[in-house]
Amino acid sequence: MIVDEKTKSAPLTPEQFAHLGDGAVAYVKAMRSEEVMRLFPQAPQIQPGLQLFALLSATGAPIVLTDSRDAAVANAWEHDLQTVSLH
Repeated sequence: MIVDEKTKSAPLTPEQFAHLGDGAVAYVKAMRSEEVMRLFPQAPQIQPGLQLFALLSATGAPIVLTDSRDAAVANAWEHDLQTVSLH
């Protein structure tokens, strides 16, 4: 294993990196209603052209879909998750 000389720590393995923030961090992703089925295949048909917000776990698993960013962030706080925005 190679050690980073600046931080004196070993780099993360791909598996460790995939789980970084798991259970502690979630991200908010703005999306159009046309994109919903890709992340939320169980969602009912939604009117095209709507701006929606998805709350996703650190691993990318969908948590909640809402029509406001504030509601997505509130859901994260309710579950003790730190939010970050995805652009």
